[in-house]
Amino acid sequence: MLELSHVQVFHGPIEAVHGISINVAQGQCVVLLGPNGAGKTSTLSAIAGIAQYRGAINFLGNNLVSASIEDRQRAGIALVPEGRRIFSNLSVRENLVIGAATRNNRSAVLKDIEHWFEAFPVLGERRHQMAGTLSGGEQQMLTIARALMSRPEILLLDEPSLGLAPLICQQVFRLIAELKESGMTILLVEQNVRDALELADYVYLLNTGQVTQEGDHSLFGDDTNLMAELTGIH
Repeated sequence: MLELSHVQVFHGPIEAVHGISINVAQGQCVVLLGPNGAGKTSTLSAIAGIAQYRGAINFLGNNLVSASIEDRQRAGIALVPEGRRIFSNLSVRENLVIGAATRNNRSAVLKDIEHWFEAFPVLGERRHQMAGTLSGGEQQMLTIARALMSRPEILLLDEPSLGLAPLICQQVFRLIAELKESGMTILLVEQNVRDALELADYVYLLNTGQVTQEGDHSLFGDDTNLMAELTGIH
């Protein structure tokens, strides 16, 4: 479904990612692990069209080289960014409406809003509340629901548990597991290594902008030294 071939990612003159190749098959949950500054967020940003890159990013058989951020959203790519980045001065409901900006069927959008209010009851209860007044966990739920409002083919998740209390982290990972079980394709960047590996079908380890190791999740789960090294990453 998603294929990165020899992708370099740039932030101005700085090359953050050095020619990596990654594949995500339909229905898979693929996890990117690595220390801070390894290039994980840069990789997701390139896929979403936020960061400049060289190399080929192909999605559903199409090269995205000339595709805008909006084109990528319409094609079925949704990003849940690190740090949530909600629209604080808009209501919960208005945030969800913005998530469906690339869709034209208003009745279907309204139906999906109600669906996510049922899936996230706390959001339904706070539908008219300003999003900036939500707790960190509630904001993360809103960010994920907002991304899903575009009805994506693939969900890019960047550190969804970052800064959340352990109980809320469990809820977030339970949601991701449910999305995976429903058939959603997921590319996950996550600091919580053990929980991420439980979800992973395949894992790429990035370090200093390069893929240094890849394989089935069991390859990483059985390596206690690697687990100890990565457990404290941010």
